[in-house]
Amino acid sequence: MNRICLCLPTNRACSDTLTAVSEEAAHAASRFGSDVQLLILDSSDERTRAGHARTVAGLRPAEGVTVHHLDEHVQRVFLRRTVERAGLPEPDRLIDLMLPPALSYGACTNRAFLLAAALGCQSLHRRDSDSAYQLHGGEPVFPVHHELPWLGRPAAEATAGGLRTDLDPARSHLPVSLAGASFIGELSVDVGEIRRLDEGVYHDVVGLWAPGHWPEERRNALVEESFTGAGTAPFTGDRSTLTVVDPMRVDMCNIAFHRSVYERVPLPPATDTIGSDYFLLHLVHDAGLPGILHNRHIENFHTPERRTDTGFVAYQRRFVKFLLSMLHFHHVYDRMAAEGAGLLDERHRVRAETVTAFLRESTGLDRSENIWRLDRLDTAYRKLGGRYAAFAGQLAMERDRLLDDAESDTAAFADLVEAWPALIEAART
Repeated sequence: MNRICLCLPTNRACSDTLTAVSEEAAHAASRFGSDVQLLILDSSDERTRAGHARTVAGLRPAEGVTVHHLDEHVQRVFLRRTVERAGLPEPDRLIDLMLPPALSYGACTNRAFLLAAALGCQSLHRRDSDSAYQLHGGEPVFPVHHELPWLGRPAAEATAGGLRTDLDPARSHLPVSLAGASFIGELSVDVGEIRRLDEGVYHDVVGLWAPGHWPEERRNALVEESFTGAGTAPFTGDRSTLTVVDPMRVDMCNIAFHRSVYERVPLPPATDTIGSDYFLLHLVHDAGLPGILHNRHIENFHTPERRTDTGFVAYQRRFVKFLLSMLHFHHVYDRMAAEGAGLLDERHRVRAETVTAFLRESTGLDRSENIWRLDRLDTAYRKLGGRYAAFAGQLAMERDRLLDDAESDTAAFADLVEAWPALIEAART
């Protein structure tokens, strides 16, 4: 029986989503005969977590589904045991990278990867607490429908099974390593207000996540498709393709990885940084590993908290840190793309040491491009006025620290990649 981990990390009230994901778990077990480990990683406050516990206790039992609702204390105990068993230096620092005091999109998923390994799972399927399933004919549209049949199997088997393909036949022996779709609804990054206030400023700000050397035409095209997912058109019927999946076509709220990917390389553990959990999408793509791109898109919505004054500042800082991280990640993505199939060893597994070398290279890059980004952001936010101008004032006082963080976060990621094999082995055993 195929054991899988269906994971929902959360730091907010989401009882409706918990119930919906449990229904997807039951569907995976009944339709595909999977042994589903439903993993809820709960970083919510005590009151919210208690509400989640009541929701979990009230879930309808489903054959083949085991529910794990873990608060941060239990997660920390697991991490400490794992780190100690791995025998790695600086254990407290590793635990901080895996469970930092601040929000980290990559770190929460890394904990899920380790727990999936400990549970003996073959794949991890991630959903988000600020999203919901579409309905079609009154029934929920579960992404697991496309994730389970072929994940981990040679691409040639999927083609022989009738799956539409545009994959180079030379890659047909490689394993299907990823399955994913995107979202419909609101922008994945909450910058829609900037666009409503000033289209030109929106273009300038969003365009800053492109490499600094890109020509204007290419930057414009990136802005047009950034954070829009699959648009707004609802699901009307299944479409799926075996391909090398473009990272721009999928979202981390709607993704599944085979263990051969996430047990080799983790995600960046940077704190307060939007997009820090997307690295593996690029790695799978650049290595030429096959994936399944489907259209069971999830509905995205924004929670009210990030529109409050406190939430606004925190969210905009996460967005700025994302833009600054791109100096380093674009360098790594370019190096990985040039390496191509060389990223894989003779067993078609990612060479983690190659990824580490690229990350370490990127920490020595000149900062002038990021200084330019901060200058452009300062101008843009002050032009918008109001709380954006006030945020620009805060940003000006944090410039040096933000520049340092972009570099140190990348170095910390390289350290975690080096430690990852030992952590995975310790979790599995």
